[in-house]
Amino acid sequence: MNGKSVLGIIFANIHEEALDTLTAQRTMGSVPFCSRYRLIDFPLSNMVESGITKIGVITNANFRSLMDHVGTGKPWDLSRKNDGLYLLPPFSVNSATMWGNRIDAIFGNIQFLNQSNQDYVLMSDCNQVLNMDYEKLFDAHEQSGADVTIVGVHGEMPTHVGSVLVFDQVAEDGRITGMSLCPEGRGEVFYSCNIVLMQKALFESLVTAAHSKNEISFQRNVLLKNVDHLKIHAYDASDCFVGTIQSLQSYYDISMRVLEKESRRRLFNPNKPISTKERDDMPSLYGPDSATKNSLVADGCIIDGTVENCIIFKGVKIGKGAVVKDSILMQDTVIGDSAKVNCVIADKDVSIKHSVELSGAPNFPVYLSKKTRI
Repeated sequence: MNGKSVLGIIFANIHEEALDTLTAQRTMGSVPFCSRYRLIDFPLSNMVESGITKIGVITNANFRSLMDHVGTGKPWDLSRKNDGLYLLPPFSVNSATMWGNRIDAIFGNIQFLNQSNQDYVLMSDCNQVLNMDYEKLFDAHEQSGADVTIVGVHGEMPTHVGSVLVFDQVAEDGRITGMSLCPEGRGEVFYSCNIVLMQKALFESLVTAAHSKNEISFQRNVLLKNVDHLKIHAYDASDCFVGTIQSLQSYYDISMRVLEKESRRRLFNPNKPISTKERDDMPSLYGPDSATKNSLVADGCIIDGTVENCIIFKGVKIGKGAVVKDSILMQDTVIGDSAKVNCVIADKDVSIKHSVELSGAPNFPVYLSKKTRI
Protein backbone atom coordinates (compact mmCIF):
# COMPACT_ATOMS: atom_id res chain seq x y z
CA MET A 1 0.00 0.00 0.00
CA ASN A 2 1.20 3.52 -0.75
CA GLY A 3 -0.28 6.99 -0.36
CA LYS A 4 -1.62 7.14 -3.91
CA SER A 5 -3.95 4.23 -3.13
CA VAL A 6 -5.42 6.09 -0.13
CA LEU A 7 -8.24 8.65 -0.22
CA GLY A 8 -8.02 11.27 2.53
CA ILE A 9 -11.16 12.53 4.28
CA ILE A 10 -10.89 15.47 6.71
CA PHE A 11 -13.73 16.78 8.87
CA ALA A 12 -13.36 20.54 9.19
CA ASN A 13 -16.18 21.19 11.68
CA ILE A 14 -16.12 18.28 14.13
CA HIS A 15 -15.61 19.12 17.87
CA GLU A 16 -16.42 22.82 17.46
CA GLU A 17 -18.54 22.75 20.61
CA ALA A 18 -15.32 22.17 22.56
CA LEU A 19 -13.86 25.43 21.26
CA ASP A 20 -17.00 27.51 20.79
CA THR A 21 -15.28 30.85 21.38
CA LEU A 22 -12.71 30.45 18.60
CA THR A 23 -15.15 28.67 16.26
CA ALA A 24 -18.05 31.12 16.53
CA GLN A 25 -17.17 32.56 13.10
CA ARG A 26 -14.85 29.90 11.67
CA THR A 27 -14.50 26.14 11.39
CA MET A 28 -12.31 24.09 13.71
CA GLY A 29 -10.01 23.54 10.74
CA SER A 30 -9.41 27.26 10.23
CA VAL A 31 -8.58 28.08 13.86
CA PRO A 32 -5.20 29.89 13.86
CA PHE A 33 -2.31 28.11 15.55
CA CYS A 34 1.35 28.75 16.27
CA SER A 35 1.75 32.23 14.67
CA ARG A 36 1.21 31.22 11.01
CA TYR A 37 -0.74 27.97 10.71
CA ARG A 38 -4.36 26.80 10.79
CA LEU A 39 -5.39 23.53 12.42
CA ILE A 40 -6.27 21.94 9.07
CA ASP A 41 -2.64 22.36 7.98
CA PHE A 42 -1.64 19.42 10.19
CA PRO A 43 -3.89 16.65 8.79
CA LEU A 44 -3.47 18.04 5.26
CA SER A 45 0.32 18.07 5.51
CA ASN A 46 0.49 14.66 7.17
CA MET A 47 -1.54 13.16 4.35
CA VAL A 48 0.35 14.85 1.53
CA GLU A 49 3.78 14.09 3.02
CA SER A 50 2.70 10.43 3.17
CA GLY A 51 1.92 10.34 -0.54
CA ILE A 52 -1.85 10.92 -0.54
CA THR A 53 -2.87 12.89 -3.63
CA LYS A 54 -6.66 13.11 -3.26
CA ILE A 55 -8.24 14.67 -0.18
CA GLY A 56 -11.84 15.63 0.50
CA VAL A 57 -12.57 18.22 3.19
CA ILE A 58 -16.09 17.88 4.56
CA THR A 59 -17.50 21.24 5.65
CA ASN A 60 -20.60 22.30 7.53
CA ALA A 61 -20.87 25.98 8.48
CA ASN A 62 -18.73 29.13 8.74
CA PHE A 63 -16.35 27.79 6.11
CA ARG A 64 -15.54 31.05 4.28
CA SER A 65 -12.20 31.46 6.08
CA LEU A 66 -11.43 27.78 5.44
CA MET A 67 -12.01 28.23 1.70
CA ASP A 68 -9.82 31.33 1.71
CA HIS A 69 -7.04 29.45 3.48
CA VAL A 70 -6.90 26.19 1.52
CA GLY A 71 -7.86 27.67 -1.85
CA THR A 72 -7.01 25.24 -4.64
CA GLY A 73 -4.61 23.32 -2.39
CA LYS A 74 -1.49 24.71 -4.06
CA PRO A 75 0.61 25.02 -0.85
CA TRP A 76 0.17 21.26 -0.38
CA ASP A 77 0.77 20.41 -4.06
CA LEU A 78 -2.91 19.50 -4.42
CA SER A 79 -3.72 21.87 -7.28
CA ARG A 80 -3.54 19.28 -10.05
CA LYS A 81 -5.43 17.83 -13.02
CA ASN A 82 -5.88 14.41 -11.46
CA ASP A 83 -7.01 14.00 -7.87
CA GLY A 84 -6.20 17.05 -5.72
CA LEU A 85 -8.17 18.88 -3.02
CA TYR A 86 -11.98 18.84 -2.85
CA LEU A 87 -14.13 20.98 -0.55
CA LEU A 88 -17.24 18.86 -0.06
CA PRO A 89 -20.68 20.43 0.46
CA PRO A 90 -22.32 20.57 3.89
CA PHE A 91 -25.71 19.21 2.86
CA SER A 92 -27.17 15.81 3.65
CA VAL A 93 -28.05 13.52 0.75
CA ASN A 94 -31.36 14.41 -0.96
CA SER A 95 -31.79 17.29 1.47
CA ALA A 96 -31.21 21.02 1.75
CA THR A 97 -30.37 20.73 5.45
CA MET A 98 -26.83 20.53 6.77
CA TRP A 99 -25.54 17.25 8.15
CA GLY A 100 -25.72 16.76 11.89
CA ASN A 101 -23.38 13.83 12.51
CA ARG A 102 -20.39 12.03 11.04
CA ILE A 103 -22.33 9.20 9.39
CA ASP A 104 -24.76 11.65 7.80
CA ALA A 105 -21.83 13.73 6.53
CA ILE A 106 -20.05 10.76 4.97
CA PHE A 107 -23.19 9.34 3.39
CA GLY A 108 -24.03 12.77 2.00
CA ASN A 109 -20.76 12.57 0.07
CA ILE A 110 -20.96 8.88 -0.83
CA GLN A 111 -20.80 9.76 -4.54
CA PHE A 112 -17.39 11.34 -3.97
CA LEU A 113 -16.24 8.02 -2.52
CA ASN A 114 -17.80 6.00 -5.34
CA GLN A 115 -16.06 8.08 -8.00
CA SER A 116 -12.63 7.85 -6.37
CA ASN A 117 -10.17 5.30 -7.71
CA GLN A 118 -8.33 4.77 -4.41
CA ASP A 119 -8.63 1.44 -2.58
CA TYR A 120 -8.38 2.76 0.97
CA VAL A 121 -9.81 5.62 3.04
CA LEU A 122 -7.98 7.54 5.76
CA MET A 123 -10.31 9.66 7.89
CA SER A 124 -9.14 12.43 10.23
CA ASP A 125 -10.46 15.33 12.31
CA CYS A 126 -8.83 18.75 12.76
CA ASN A 127 -8.53 18.96 16.54
CA GLN A 128 -5.33 16.91 16.74
CA VAL A 129 -2.09 18.87 16.51
CA LEU A 130 0.46 16.29 15.40
CA ASN A 131 3.11 15.49 12.83
CA MET A 132 2.83 11.83 11.92
CA ASP A 133 4.28 9.64 9.19
CA TYR A 134 1.21 7.89 7.78
CA GLU A 135 3.41 5.65 5.63
CA LYS A 136 4.29 3.72 8.79
CA LEU A 137 0.56 3.46 9.50
CA PHE A 138 -0.05 2.09 6.00
CA ASP A 139 2.68 -0.53 6.44
CA ALA A 140 1.38 -1.57 9.86
CA HIS A 141 -2.16 -1.90 8.52
CA GLU A 142 -1.07 -4.04 5.58
CA GLN A 143 1.29 -6.26 7.56
CA SER A 144 -1.24 -6.92 10.33
CA GLY A 145 -4.02 -7.92 7.93
CA ALA A 146 -6.38 -5.64 9.84
CA ASP A 147 -9.77 -4.61 8.49
CA VAL A 148 -9.59 -1.31 10.36
CA THR A 149 -6.66 0.50 11.99
CA ILE A 150 -7.25 3.34 14.45
CA VAL A 151 -4.51 5.73 15.54
CA GLY A 152 -4.38 6.20 19.30
CA VAL A 153 -2.17 7.65 22.01
CA HIS A 154 -1.56 7.00 25.68
CA GLY A 155 -2.45 10.05 27.70
CA GLU A 156 -4.87 11.86 29.94
CA MET A 157 -8.47 11.25 28.93
CA PRO A 158 -9.89 14.17 26.88
CA THR A 159 -12.89 15.54 28.74
CA HIS A 160 -14.61 18.11 26.52
CA VAL A 161 -14.90 16.49 23.07
CA GLY A 162 -17.98 14.34 23.61
CA SER A 163 -17.60 10.59 23.86
CA VAL A 164 -14.02 9.38 23.49
CA LEU A 165 -13.24 5.93 22.12
CA VAL A 166 -10.92 4.12 24.54
CA PHE A 167 -8.98 0.94 23.76
CA ASP A 168 -9.53 -1.09 26.92
CA GLN A 169 -7.92 -4.32 25.75
CA VAL A 170 -5.25 -4.59 23.04
CA ALA A 171 -3.59 -7.91 22.18
CA GLU A 172 0.14 -8.24 21.58
CA ASP A 173 -0.40 -8.17 17.82
CA GLY A 174 -2.24 -4.84 18.12
CA ARG A 175 -5.78 -6.15 17.73
CA ILE A 176 -8.33 -4.34 19.87
CA THR A 177 -10.45 -6.85 21.79
CA GLY A 178 -12.19 -4.39 24.07
CA MET A 179 -13.33 -0.81 23.47
CA SER A 180 -15.57 1.60 25.31
CA LEU A 181 -17.00 5.07 24.91
CA CYS A 182 -16.25 7.18 27.96
CA PRO A 183 -18.10 10.50 28.19
CA GLU A 184 -16.12 11.52 31.27
CA GLY A 185 -12.42 11.48 32.11
CA ARG A 186 -10.85 8.60 33.97
CA GLY A 187 -7.14 9.36 34.04
CA GLU A 188 -4.44 7.83 31.85
CA VAL A 189 -5.89 5.78 28.99
CA PHE A 190 -5.12 4.55 25.46
CA TYR A 191 -7.60 6.58 23.42
CA SER A 192 -8.46 7.15 19.77
CA CYS A 193 -7.27 10.21 17.85
CA ASN A 194 -10.16 9.72 15.39
CA ILE A 195 -7.71 8.85 12.61
CA VAL A 196 -9.10 5.72 10.96
CA LEU A 197 -7.79 3.65 8.02
CA MET A 198 -9.69 0.92 6.16
CA GLN A 199 -10.52 -0.35 2.68
CA LYS A 200 -12.83 2.00 0.82
CA ALA A 201 -15.32 -0.75 -0.04
CA LEU A 202 -15.62 -1.71 3.63
CA PHE A 203 -15.91 1.95 4.64
CA GLU A 204 -18.75 2.52 2.18
CA SER A 205 -20.64 -0.60 3.24
CA LEU A 206 -20.36 0.17 6.96
CA VAL A 207 -21.50 3.77 6.53
CA THR A 208 -24.36 2.81 4.19
CA ALA A 209 -25.59 0.15 6.62
CA ALA A 210 -25.44 2.54 9.58
CA HIS A 211 -27.22 5.31 7.65
CA SER A 212 -30.01 2.94 6.56
CA LYS A 213 -30.76 2.33 10.25
CA ASN A 214 -30.66 6.05 11.10
CA GLU A 215 -27.61 5.49 13.28
CA ILE A 216 -25.61 8.63 14.00
CA SER A 217 -22.39 7.72 15.84
CA PHE A 218 -19.46 6.45 13.79
CA GLN A 219 -17.65 5.45 16.96
CA ARG A 220 -20.56 3.61 18.56
CA ASN A 221 -22.47 2.27 15.55
CA VAL A 222 -19.54 1.44 13.25
CA LEU A 223 -16.37 0.85 15.27
CA LEU A 224 -17.56 -0.27 18.70
CA LYS A 225 -20.37 -2.35 17.23
CA ASN A 226 -17.95 -4.34 15.06
CA VAL A 227 -15.08 -4.92 17.48
CA ASP A 228 -15.96 -8.63 17.67
CA HIS A 229 -16.73 -9.01 13.95
CA LEU A 230 -13.85 -7.16 12.30
CA LYS A 231 -10.11 -7.15 12.89
CA ILE A 232 -9.75 -3.68 14.38
CA HIS A 233 -6.17 -2.79 15.28
CA ALA A 234 -4.66 0.08 17.24
CA TYR A 235 -1.65 2.04 16.01
CA ASP A 236 0.22 3.74 18.85
CA ALA A 237 1.34 7.27 17.94
CA SER A 238 2.50 8.19 21.44
CA ASP A 239 6.04 8.82 20.17
CA CYS A 240 4.75 11.75 18.07
CA PHE A 241 3.93 15.21 19.36
CA VAL A 242 0.17 14.97 19.89
CA GLY A 243 -2.00 17.74 21.25
CA THR A 244 -5.75 17.13 21.53
CA ILE A 245 -7.61 20.43 21.45
CA GLN A 246 -10.66 19.90 23.61
CA SER A 247 -11.24 23.35 25.13
CA LEU A 248 -9.95 26.92 25.10
CA GLN A 249 -7.66 25.96 27.97
CA SER A 250 -6.15 23.03 26.05
CA TYR A 251 -5.70 25.29 22.99
CA TYR A 252 -3.72 27.68 25.17
CA ASP A 253 -1.72 24.90 26.86
CA ILE A 254 -0.78 23.19 23.58
CA SER A 255 0.21 26.53 22.06
CA MET A 256 2.49 27.22 25.03
CA ARG A 257 4.00 23.72 24.72
CA VAL A 258 5.16 24.57 21.21
CA LEU A 259 7.39 27.27 22.71
CA GLU A 260 9.49 24.44 24.17
CA LYS A 261 12.41 23.55 21.92
CA GLU A 262 11.88 19.79 22.11
CA SER A 263 8.17 20.11 21.32
CA ARG A 264 8.93 22.25 18.27
CA ARG A 265 11.50 19.72 17.10
CA ARG A 266 8.95 16.91 17.27
CA LEU A 267 6.08 18.89 15.72
CA PHE A 268 7.98 20.66 12.95
CA ASN A 269 10.11 17.91 11.46
CA PRO A 270 11.99 19.31 8.42
CA ASN A 271 11.75 15.90 6.76
CA LYS A 272 7.94 15.99 7.12
CA PRO A 273 7.15 19.71 6.94
CA ILE A 274 3.83 21.27 7.89
CA SER A 275 2.76 23.38 4.91
CA THR A 276 0.44 26.36 5.01
CA LYS A 277 -0.83 29.20 2.86
CA GLU A 278 2.02 31.51 1.94
CA ARG A 279 1.56 35.16 2.83
CA ASP A 280 3.92 37.77 1.44
CA ASP A 281 4.64 40.11 4.34
CA MET A 282 7.60 42.26 5.20
CA PRO A 283 9.91 41.02 7.97
CA SER A 284 8.85 42.06 11.45
CA LEU A 285 10.28 45.34 12.68
CA TYR A 286 11.80 45.53 16.17
CA GLY A 287 12.24 48.96 17.74
CA PRO A 288 15.42 50.05 19.54
CA ASP A 289 13.82 49.59 22.97
CA SER A 290 12.06 46.30 22.22
CA ALA A 291 12.85 42.97 23.87
CA THR A 292 11.63 39.55 22.76
CA LYS A 293 12.21 36.32 24.67
CA ASN A 294 11.08 32.73 23.96
CA SER A 295 8.35 33.75 21.51
CA LEU A 296 7.17 32.88 18.01
CA VAL A 297 6.63 36.04 15.97
CA ALA A 298 5.21 35.99 12.44
CA ASP A 299 6.20 38.38 9.66
CA GLY A 300 4.61 41.79 9.29
CA CYS A 301 4.68 42.75 12.98
CA ILE A 302 5.95 45.93 14.64
CA ILE A 303 7.39 45.29 18.09
CA ASP A 304 8.34 48.33 20.19
CA GLY A 305 7.70 46.80 23.63
CA THR A 306 8.57 43.68 25.60
CA VAL A 307 7.35 40.25 24.50
CA GLU A 308 7.96 37.11 26.56
CA ASN A 309 6.63 33.55 26.11
CA CYS A 310 4.14 34.63 23.45
CA ILE A 311 2.78 33.52 20.09
CA ILE A 312 2.37 36.51 17.79
CA PHE A 313 0.55 36.31 14.45
CA LYS A 314 1.14 38.56 11.44
CA GLY A 315 0.34 42.26 11.51
CA VAL A 316 0.45 42.61 15.30
CA LYS A 317 1.63 45.95 16.69
CA ILE A 318 3.00 46.29 20.22
CA GLY A 319 3.56 49.84 21.42
CA LYS A 320 6.45 51.43 23.28
CA GLY A 321 6.72 50.44 26.90
CA ALA A 322 4.07 47.72 26.51
CA VAL A 323 4.72 44.37 28.21
CA VAL A 324 3.09 41.21 26.82
CA LYS A 325 3.69 37.87 28.54
CA ASP A 326 2.35 34.31 28.16
CA SER A 327 -0.20 35.41 25.56
CA ILE A 328 -1.48 34.57 22.07
CA LEU A 329 -2.10 37.60 19.85
CA MET A 330 -3.78 36.84 16.54
CA GLN A 331 -3.63 38.76 13.27
CA ASP A 332 -3.71 42.59 13.34
CA THR A 333 -4.04 42.88 17.11
CA VAL A 334 -2.80 46.23 18.47
CA ILE A 335 -1.36 46.70 21.96
CA GLY A 336 -1.07 50.35 22.97
CA ASP A 337 1.89 52.08 24.57
CA SER A 338 2.62 51.12 28.19
CA ALA A 339 -0.13 48.48 28.22
CA LYS A 340 0.36 45.35 30.35
CA VAL A 341 -1.03 42.08 28.96
CA ASN A 342 -0.62 38.70 30.64
CA CYS A 343 -2.15 35.27 29.82
CA VAL A 344 -4.50 36.61 27.14
CA ILE A 345 -5.81 35.04 23.93
CA ALA A 346 -6.68 37.91 21.59
CA ASP A 347 -8.55 36.98 18.42
CA LYS A 348 -8.11 38.90 15.15
CA ASP A 349 -8.18 42.71 15.06
CA VAL A 350 -8.33 43.26 18.83
CA SER A 351 -7.23 46.66 20.15
CA ILE A 352 -6.00 47.30 23.69
CA LYS A 353 -5.46 51.00 24.37
CA HIS A 354 -2.40 52.54 25.97
CA SER A 355 -1.76 51.98 29.69
CA VAL A 356 -4.51 49.33 29.96
CA GLU A 357 -3.64 46.37 32.20
CA LEU A 358 -5.26 43.02 31.43
CA SER A 359 -4.26 39.79 33.13
CA GLY A 360 -5.46 36.22 33.23
CA ALA A 361 -3.70 33.16 34.62
CA PRO A 362 -2.01 30.12 33.03
CA ASN A 363 -4.97 27.98 34.12
CA PHE A 364 -7.55 30.63 33.16
CA PRO A 365 -6.47 32.73 30.16
CA VAL A 366 -8.59 35.73 29.21
CA TYR A 367 -10.20 35.45 25.76
CA LEU A 368 -10.97 38.54 23.66
CA SER A 369 -13.21 37.95 20.64
CA LYS A 370 -12.69 39.47 17.19
CA LYS A 371 -12.56 43.28 16.99
CA THR A 372 -12.80 43.74 20.76
CA ARG A 373 -11.81 47.24 21.89
CA ILE A 374 -10.52 47.79 25.43
